[in-house]
Amino acid sequence: MARDDEFADFVAARYRALVRTGLLLTGDAGHAEDLAQSALIRTYLAWPRLREPANAESYARKVLTRLAFRAGQRRWRGEIAADQLPEPPVGRPAEAAAGDLAVDVRRALAVLPDGQRAVLVLRYFDDQSEADTARLLGISPGTVKSRAARGLAALRQSGLLAHEGTAHE
Repeated sequence: MARDDEFADFVAARYRALVRTGLLLTGDAGHAEDLAQSALIRTYLAWPRLREPANAESYARKVLTRLAFRAGQRRWRGEIAADQLPEPPVGRPAEAAAGDLAVDVRRALAVLPDGQRAVLVLRYFDDQSEADTARLLGISPGTVKSRAARGLAALRQSGLLAHEGTAHE
């Protein structure tokens, strides 16, 4: 029963972070929860091999990222993005502005290629090192650097990072 208790503690501690990563990778809250749950099922099955919570965290994140990539490769994603959104109303409360920023970030990430989006999410939202990101994605550290640079350039070009400067790098 200790295995189940350890896993339950792991889920309680990391579920929200996994869902957040899934949301940033896919742009859909329901799909993000499905990805997190699928990743946790696979992590539970591998739990005896993992031995440490740090290994479990890495394993779950890697599974989640791969599942998101697989889902992104499907031809139909269930929704069609609008060409242009109407201007937001003037004089909104601060909470609405913060919510709008989260929506803007998800929209900006959604237009990036899967590889760039995954690198940016893992590096800057999940605070993974270049080496850890490379290991999780199965790519070289140089590829992590180039994808991050291209992704950040695309976000700057979209205007999302224009008022932030280069503080996110």
